[in-house]
Amino acid sequence: MNVLLDHLPEFRDGFLGTIALTAASAALALVLGILMAGFRVSPVPPLRAFGTAWVTLLRNTPLTLLFLVAFFVVPLILFPGISPFVLATLALGFYTSSFVCEAVRSGIGTVPLGQAEAARSIGMTFMQTLRMIVLPQATRTVIPPLSSIFIALTKNSAIAGAFSNTELFNVSKLLSDKGFAIGWIFLWIALAYLVITFTISGIFRLLERRLEVAR
Repeated sequence: MNVLLDHLPEFRDGFLGTIALTAASAALALVLGILMAGFRVSPVPPLRAFGTAWVTLLRNTPLTLLFLVAFFVVPLILFPGISPFVLATLALGFYTSSFVCEAVRSGIGTVPLGQAEAARSIGMTFMQTLRMIVLPQATRTVIPPLSSIFIALTKNSAIAGAFSNTELFNVSKLLSDKGFAIGWIFLWIALAYLVITFTISGIFRLLERRLEVAR
């Protein structure tokens, strides 16, 4: 208990850092994932090819390698001086977007084809059909897998601690380097991750219930 009480500011900063990194990365992944899912079901061949390449490349690239590219290639070529938080958000968001894309695409596949055909028959464009007809109906199917994806994102954020980001894993490394018992440090870190993941799970369960009532 002493290691927690004596270093409560560090644990608090790491906890809030993990939440901020998870939230920013999840928002980026959700936007990119929905966009790429739209590309993958688009009637335009170049867009379908781009969406497929995006998912194939990111899903089959180790996350650590994406962090290395984000921290050592992006600042050198594109944006010098960019903050570690933004770079970590980009790496996590891009990686997770490939999984979000596949979850959304699977949800789109559950919507009867006749819905889209009916929309086209009254003159709606592909984007209007996707935004107003297909995606709202696919949401109920997409919610459960998104919960698992964002929980995995929370745990993946630990990699950012090795790249100058203040988060839970970074706090455990700093305290263990000072000679504190690693077992107690990991216990408090694990409990902090459980709080975050249980909160995410609870939010998505609430969303599922709300959507079931609206069905």
